[in-house]
Amino acid sequence: MTLRPCLLALALSLSPLPLLAADAPAKYRSAQEIIDAAPTSDWHSPAAENTVYMDLEGGRVIIELAPQFAPEHAGNIRTLAKQHFWDGLSIYRSQDNFVVQFGDADADDAAKAKSMGGAKTHLPAEFQRPAAGLDFTALPDRDGWAARTGFVGDFAVGSDGQNAWLAHCYGAVGAGRNNEEDSSLGAELYVVTGQSPRQLDRNITLVGRVLKGMELLSTIKRGPEPMGFYEDAAQRTPIKAITLASELPEAQRVKLQVLRTDSKTFADAVEARRNRVDGFYKRAAGHIDLCNIPLPVRIIK
Repeated sequence: MTLRPCLLALALSLSPLPLLAADAPAKYRSAQEIIDAAPTSDWHSPAAENTVYMDLEGGRVIIELAPQFAPEHAGNIRTLAKQHFWDGLSIYRSQDNFVVQFGDADADDAAKAKSMGGAKTHLPAEFQRPAAGLDFTALPDRDGWAARTGFVGDFAVGSDGQNAWLAHCYGAVGAGRNNEEDSSLGAELYVVTGQSPRQLDRNITLVGRVLKGMELLSTIKRGPEPMGFYEDAAQRTPIKAITLASELPEAQRVKLQVLRTDSKTFADAVEARRNRVDGFYKRAAGHIDLCNIPLPVRIIK
């Protein structure tokens, strides 16, 4: 039987209709899918004067300095890099589940210590700074170490509302010191290679973070207990050179880009990790830790 047009229309109106796109639950996209779809405008290139190349036998580690939080230390590190202070020195410490440390292994011996040239020999502690004036992208979840956590530019940050500080997340770069809080110079640096030691926040000056090449540091053979300092100098990892990107011709710089942490893409990627629902995850966490958010970085060929 052929329905007349009006009856056909009535029959169609009584038939189950597919959900409109607005009513259908949004398809879950992984953090990587979200990042892969990011527009060009959501990426930025770190300033060359704040980008440090650390060349090892196995490859290159790229570090971004954080002058917003540690301007005096960042300035001294730039001076030391321009003087090629670290060239020929070493990574002389690798402590399991904690840090690797590099610089002059003989720094405490005045007879053997390498000259710091024109770098400053005293700096103030830069454990924190006023929160006012910072473009802070906050995370939604509670943190055991700070009243608020989030990102300022490319850096993981804690805050109590009055002050803000860099967090000791995996890949954070800090300035080694003695017991005196103003005894760090930026010549002896460490990189966090273990579980985030957030108890060090506001106790040591953090100067930046590793953007690329963490696999070269995290796989270095561990030194002996208790602190991971190598007893045999032959076990140290030689540093071929540490160079500021701004000291190289533009053609020799790595074309590296970082996803902007104030972008919608970054916010969506964080939420995808915070509430992951896919074939493997049976329960969404509904929570994310500051140090469990990787910073997306890409190399442009």
